[in-house]
Amino acid sequence: MVSKFYSSLSQDLSLILNDSDDCKVIIVVGKNQNIREFRAHSYILRARSPYFRSALLKKEFQSTFIASADGWITSSNNAIKFKKPNIDPAVFEIILRYMYMGEVDLTNTSGMNVLELLVASDELLLKELFKHVQDYLIEKQENWIQKNFVLVLHSVFGLESCKKLKDYCLKSICADPQPFFTSKNFSSLNKDILYGLLERNDLQIEEIVVWHSLIKWGIEQTPSLGIRNSDRNKWNNRNFEALKKTLNKFIPLIRFVGISPSEYFDKVRPYKAIIPNRIHEEIEEYYYKGNLPRTTTLPPRTGIIQKIESCIIKPNLSSIIINWIERKDS
Repeated sequence: MVSKFYSSLSQDLSLILNDSDDCKVIIVVGKNQNIREFRAHSYILRARSPYFRSALLKKEFQSTFIASADGWITSSNNAIKFKKPNIDPAVFEIILRYMYMGEVDLTNTSGMNVLELLVASDELLLKELFKHVQDYLIEKQENWIQKNFVLVLHSVFGLESCKKLKDYCLKSICADPQPFFTSKNFSSLNKDILYGLLERNDLQIEEIVVWHSLIKWGIEQTPSLGIRNSDRNKWNNRNFEALKKTLNKFIPLIRFVGISPSEYFDKVRPYKAIIPNRIHEEIEEYYYKGNLPRTTTLPPRTGIIQKIESCIIKPNLSSIIINWIERKDS
């Protein structure tokens, strides 16, 4: 039987955390006025982080190091110095405590720092810490995430390991998308994130709101337009062409069958110049003749359920039928 004394081991390692003797690595983190220098033992870094293990092993076989903005250099006392301006000092302090003691306390840590800790732990290949922080964000920082969807998605969208957090954000937005689509930060949303949202069938929002938000996003993303030139009544053909180019891949994701005739006439038709001819012709035929689009095959979003009491009619067909009835009545 093996007896384990992890508690005393953690306590002993905590003593050398603040002991600079035999520290051969200096890590400079932060930028501008928020820069801090940490000293660490190379054997701790190698044992706890595959990132540092790989980097340190490479550098120990070199007699000289080339200074760079994000690389290793040698200081006057021959210690290895590493610069990580993308990591906040408060975040790296948590990381260092984790690597020495195996302890993490996020109770009084801001949502922003927790998010930065997630990104940093992914970069430093700290899998155990990464999993813990991702779960903590989802379970304990729900309100902060909902207020900062754009920030969170921009921070983790390109990280494959953050799939759980990305899926959580996207599903949360789809369940209640109105605040997100109408927020002031929506216009700064990354185009790939927006595309991923618009192609989802479970986005529970009226299609005309999606259209209106997409137009606002497109205007902000088009260099010749923006806030100073957002009045379409003052646009020339080149302005419409520029917006068309910006929204070219997004227009086919709009479920036009979910937009009523009156909404189409007032909100969509004024922008007909930005809609590809094939799609525009099928939309016109749908509204004027009642023929469903042949090539624009995306179904109505399943989240918006129109009230049709029927055992035969499927929910995803109800909005088409209601729009058809409205068109006949008008």
